[in-house]
Amino acid sequence: MRSNFCPSAMAAQAISSPPWLGLSVLLLAGFVTIFDLFVVNVAIPSMQAGLGTSFAQISLIVVSYELAFGVMLITGGRLGDLFGRRRLFVIGMAGFTLASALCGLAPSATFLIGARVLQGLAAALLFPQVYASIRVNFDANDSSRAFGLLGMTLGLAAIAGQVLGGWLVYIDLFGSGWRSIFLINVPIGLIAIAMARHIPESRSPQRSALDWTGVALVSTALTLLLVPMIEGAGQGWPAWSLWALCAGVLVLLLFYRQQERRRIAGRLPLVNMGLITERRFALGAVLVLLVYSTSSSFFLCFALLVQNGLGLDPFIAGSIFAPCSLGFLLASLAAPGQVARLGSRALVFGALVYAVSIGLLITQVYLAGAALEPTRLIPVLIMVGAGQGIIMTPLLNLVLGFVEESQAGMASGVISTVQQVGAALGVAVVGILFVAELGADQEMGVQAGQYVSAFVAGMLYNLVAAVLVCMLLAMMSRTWCAGR
Repeated sequence: MRSNFCPSAMAAQAISSPPWLGLSVLLLAGFVTIFDLFVVNVAIPSMQAGLGTSFAQISLIVVSYELAFGVMLITGGRLGDLFGRRRLFVIGMAGFTLASALCGLAPSATFLIGARVLQGLAAALLFPQVYASIRVNFDANDSSRAFGLLGMTLGLAAIAGQVLGGWLVYIDLFGSGWRSIFLINVPIGLIAIAMARHIPESRSPQRSALDWTGVALVSTALTLLLVPMIEGAGQGWPAWSLWALCAGVLVLLLFYRQQERRRIAGRLPLVNMGLITERRFALGAVLVLLVYSTSSSFFLCFALLVQNGLGLDPFIAGSIFAPCSLGFLLASLAAPGQVARLGSRALVFGALVYAVSIGLLITQVYLAGAALEPTRLIPVLIMVGAGQGIIMTPLLNLVLGFVEESQAGMASGVISTVQQVGAALGVAVVGILFVAELGADQEMGVQAGQYVSAFVAGMLYNLVAAVLVCMLLAMMSRTWCAGR
């Protein structure tokens, strides 16, 4: 095992024939699971018209997948360690494909909410196996390339959720309307299941019964933390959401104590707390949390600005993200080579580009005001995408490179959970700022102007978080190479 950022950090373990065909199947699975996190946003008006849903039901349709996904990720990673990562991949993909079909055929909003929960649970079984399988089957430069392709794929999936999702709803294929955004997963899932034989089977050498008490505690804690973060902002942070957050923290502390007692007793815990307290892994997880919180909240802010504020239809609004995806794609392809040549300085540069581009975007929108022409944002959107691409693609390789191969599934589940918590945190903070600014500007009477002001206010969080990422990377790049 080695970190590609510090050549002297660890010794490499050679893999004679990396399974690149198997990697393509893993990337396909990673794409669809992240795609379904974002695609529902562009289909909301079509769902409201087709199912007669209330606003509360729409909120549940959006968040039920993310909630089920985030809550079960650690458990999904651990199950892969115990019973085989390819086996759990196939089971998760089969469940995801079936749940996607149920979503696309849903006769009512209630049925769709239930199907989205099943879809999220299946994705939680599937997604950690993508990270863990790459971690154990690729090493050295191959690992850097593989994680670079994964980071690029996940970023493009988020953007495709806006662009491709808007196009699918717009063309109304066979009169399916919003249903096509779910039904498209069925043929993709069947292909992935058929091709899964190209993924080498792997499991942790440490075999023991799953810690079901730990599963119950961590699932309860994450539910208590994620539900108020996802729903609380939209409801003005009622008392229940604050109590749930406090209870979530207490249950998380109880989970920590239970895991430590299990480890001291010589039994394999669900999460090795030594992993959490390992300085480099912990700081890397903080970076993942910050970066993914800015990504999710950026998509939310921009979608609200161009659709609700400027009145663009879903397809045109989604297409505005195309320049951002171009910047992301080009930077993602270049990132592994730059990291190999410059080390952690490449990440620091990417973080700087990201922070500066967000600042320029905020400034440009603020100066244009209600007269904003979205096409004039294309150059800065390319910069935003490029900054994300340089950071996201090597970050996963960096963080997971700090753990032993036997803990790959566990670490993958933790990092995947951190991504979901980061996404919920970013959306919650931006939601507070966005809604507060809309309320303050209601007397202006100019809708576009209100949304411009709200966009600027919400994106201030992204700017602060991006600056923090830049500072942390600059400080930690020195300690990583020192092996601390």
